[in-house]
Amino acid sequence: MNARLKPLAEGFAVPIAVLVIWQLACTAGLVNPMVLPSPAAVAARWWAYLAPLEAYDPAHGSWFLWLFSGEMLHDAMASLYRVVVGFLVGAGLALPLGLFMGTSDVIYRHINPLMQVLRPIPPIAYIPLSILWFGLGNAPAVFLIAIGAFFPVLMNTIAGVRHVDGIYIRAARSLGASRMTIFRRVILPAATPYILSGARIGIGTAFIVVIVAEMIAVNNGLGFRILEAREYFWSDKIIAGMLTIGALGLLIDMGVSRLNNHLLRWHRGLES
Repeated sequence: MNARLKPLAEGFAVPIAVLVIWQLACTAGLVNPMVLPSPAAVAARWWAYLAPLEAYDPAHGSWFLWLFSGEMLHDAMASLYRVVVGFLVGAGLALPLGLFMGTSDVIYRHINPLMQVLRPIPPIAYIPLSILWFGLGNAPAVFLIAIGAFFPVLMNTIAGVRHVDGIYIRAARSLGASRMTIFRRVILPAATPYILSGARIGIGTAFIVVIVAEMIAVNNGLGFRILEAREYFWSDKIIAGMLTIGALGLLIDMGVSRLNNHLLRWHRGLES
């Protein structure tokens, strides 16, 4: 087998085996199809969820817009919008604060106790306050996602800055580098692997939080659609929504991983 295809085949072996066993169990009647529908039923529901709701009519717009008018695409775009905005807000606040706390012992001593009190509080606990403060809609969802993304980025940034090997800083000082030069050329590059790891964790947390937020505060998105399917006992649509979330998360994680590999080539000794 081709060396490049072997890891791909190994990665799909277990999921395919699970699907085969799942389908056989449903076909043999070992499980209630209302509780756990077969993979074929989930696939059919997923396709119906993806497909346009109405037949194509040239009078109502272009074929391209009609092709992307399915319910799932609108829900996926709504969820992705909230994830991206919430992550950017949370990471945008956490990154400078983490850099300041990592480089300054005074700032760290003053702010760290507050961060350690707030960090164990799950974002879900903020749901009542978010609705009281922001009402319903995107605002409370973005607020909750920002909280979920904030602490992974913050803690990893602090750890990255504070774990820079002191020999590099002393060497830069001995060469006459200023504090700003040391920060830009020594501390920030050394902390970048930690920061990117925190960003990757933060995006994963954002996906968890967005689903919970959409079940409470909005009337669209993948989380809202899963809750709606539960009320009508559409188990196949629930699983279809869950698989869509997993696929989106996988694609984003793969993109972030490739970005990390590109930005950290020097760190892994791959830079030519």
